[in-house]
Amino acid sequence: MGKIVCLMGKSSSGKDTIYKRLLTQKSVPLKTIVPYTTRPIRVGEQEGVEYHFTDEAGFQKLFAQGVVVEDRAYDTCYGVWRYFTVADEEIDLSEYSYVMIGTPEAYLQLRNFYGTDKVLPIMIELDDGVRLQRALDREKAQDHPKYEELCRRYLADVQDFSEEKLSLANIDRAFYNDQLDSCINEITDYLQEHLQ
Repeated sequence: MGKIVCLMGKSSSGKDTIYKRLLTQKSVPLKTIVPYTTRPIRVGEQEGVEYHFTDEAGFQKLFAQGVVVEDRAYDTCYGVWRYFTVADEEIDLSEYSYVMIGTPEAYLQLRNFYGTDKVLPIMIELDDGVRLQRALDREKAQDHPKYEELCRRYLADVQDFSEEKLSLANIDRAFYNDQLDSCINEITDYLQEHLQ
């Protein structure tokens, strides 16, 4: 029986890099659940890889069909951006384990939908100053940097990853990402133990 590994961490903590590296690990075979978003695509992103990119009308259509498992909406400097997961035929927990990126709120919704025993939380942590510098460097590389949105995301993380929300989600194990290879090795060992 498979599980959904919900990879969580504040902005620029290294979730995307860790996510991509976990998918290459032969010792822990994981499939992807590609989430959806209504935010604009960033330089270097591809449709169907990091996200399925849609708009508000697309979200509303899927929501009306009853296939939205979890969703989060952020009131950004550029309007409301949604991030959400859709239950579709690609998810088969009787055969496979999956990995996806989310927040504690998304983790709780996934757990409520699929069951506590089917969703495994992986929390990534990193020093706030290092995260801010990474975010700034990434934004500078965009054709049209959105610095206001960078600041909004950084501040929103304080609420999204508050001790209260982490306690509610019962997330008591975290992996510190100051050394990428070491962090990935620790996560891989943890997954080998918990996905058996």
